[in-house]
Amino acid sequence: MHTVFSEFALLLMMSAAAGAFSLWLRQPVLIAYIVIGIVVGPAVLGIVTAHDQIDLLAQVGVAMLLFVVGLKLDLKHIRHIGPVALATGLGQLAFTIVIGFLIVLAMGKGWIEALYIAVALTFSSTIIIVKLLSDKHEIDSLHGRIAVGFLIVQDLAVVIAMMVMSALRGDAGEGSLLSLAGSLGLRIGIAVAGLYLLMRFVLPRVVARMAQSQELLLIFAVAWGTGLAALGEWAGFSKEAGAFLAGFSLASTHYRNAINARLTGIRDFLLLFFFIDLGSKLDFSTLGNELWPALTLSLFVLIGNPLIVMAIMGYMGYRKRTGFLCGLTVAQISEFSIIFVAMGISLGHLDKSALGLTTLVGLITIALSTYAILYSHPLYEKLAAWLGVFERKRPFRELAVATERHDLDMADVIVVGLGRYGSRLALCLQAAELKVLGVEYDPEAVRKLRRRGLPVRYGDCTTSEFIESLPVRDTRWIVSTLPDMASNHDLLDGLRAHHFAGGVAIVARDDFDDAALKTHGATTILYPMRNAVDYAVDALTALIHPNDKATPEIERTASRPGTD
Repeated sequence: MHTVFSEFALLLMMSAAAGAFSLWLRQPVLIAYIVIGIVVGPAVLGIVTAHDQIDLLAQVGVAMLLFVVGLKLDLKHIRHIGPVALATGLGQLAFTIVIGFLIVLAMGKGWIEALYIAVALTFSSTIIIVKLLSDKHEIDSLHGRIAVGFLIVQDLAVVIAMMVMSALRGDAGEGSLLSLAGSLGLRIGIAVAGLYLLMRFVLPRVVARMAQSQELLLIFAVAWGTGLAALGEWAGFSKEAGAFLAGFSLASTHYRNAINARLTGIRDFLLLFFFIDLGSKLDFSTLGNELWPALTLSLFVLIGNPLIVMAIMGYMGYRKRTGFLCGLTVAQISEFSIIFVAMGISLGHLDKSALGLTTLVGLITIALSTYAILYSHPLYEKLAAWLGVFERKRPFRELAVATERHDLDMADVIVVGLGRYGSRLALCLQAAELKVLGVEYDPEAVRKLRRRGLPVRYGDCTTSEFIESLPVRDTRWIVSTLPDMASNHDLLDGLRAHHFAGGVAIVARDDFDDAALKTHGATTILYPMRNAVDYAVDALTALIHPNDKATPEIERTASRPGTD
């Protein structure tokens, strides 16, 4: 018997299967959810009948997404975004809106539709970018921190855009801009004042009381987010803006991380229904006409957005490599783009063809940019010769560190890559009275470790020219903590080309191919996670059997990959 419950169960099973397939393709699961919506919608199988229930869950999902975004925007983080993130974020927003608006106008669209689509093209997916950078262990790198900084700028911009466009309501083009700005400014002023009073005098005590129960804290967070979303819509803003302000009001509390951890799964579950609902409502009779416009706008996003980021960062004194890696993170549009255009339809500003066009652009750009970010380093090597125009003759912001000499003329050990693991390793080796030289491409990390007394050379150890400048002749060991196989291969090839006679240790993740690394010249492979587990087992065994004169040591060495 067909029921709403069985329909939901079928949707969830199909979504799980499609999501698993998308992960195999190394694609974000939201693409799979949109495809499932198309399949179950009237265009293909036509098995969805619970439209009202799915739409309600979709609206709550969007509210939770904006709530979590606001929850992460701590005032301390906003103050430390930095000039490069602010300049790059605002520059990319301005460029994409202006050029995108002109392109869409040239396609014969009306000005309000062109404005919506142009604004939608500016937003990149924070969720997808952070996930990809985290998987590549690059979230704490220089380009990773800059990218996250201008993604925060974009998140703020999308909320402002929603508030401005919702203020127009169905009367776009009517009334004076002055009266509209005055009305919007008044409402924003009232909202800011009310929010300040709540954050200052009410919310800390309320949240502290709710936090006495983790279950109650979760219910309160959902209630607060949906409540302010409804209030925001009533006040003439949008549900999305209200939900964002609800999250932002809790961002400075001590419980933000606990709330965020519990809400993330609920957010992802509810957003599933938004994308299914979106796919099921796509009008395929109009999508055919939007194919060429979608391809044109996709090329603009895939090429134009990275170029403007590279141009801004090059002008500000960054190297072309840093600008390229940052630029790839904006070569897509996000779930916010689709939500923004969907809001325009609900306000009466747009018809459904604009949503179809934006969704097609999203599917194309998210799919292609995901692979571009995953293979960013090999892609850079192929394009580096043509990217010189995006680098000053003297990239002063990074060269300022390179010209400072705080290194050694000879070293017992050179540690390449000074992230969390590499920096601690180098400092501990130095404490063991070894002569240690660090090598790092991130100028901020270089300055920080030099202040702690560690000799550090700034540069890229994957290039043969830089390796030649290192004191490798008298060095006994080189330890690489570089996060990807390709960079380690380049380092090993460079060392072999310069006839390095010492030992090379690679600090590897479990997915590294130790046989391939040894073929390239690695002496030994270190697995920090496995070694930490081995140490923990030995320590706990000794505590459990404290009276044993000789605790039997588990013979793991023979089975431990990378040991000689």
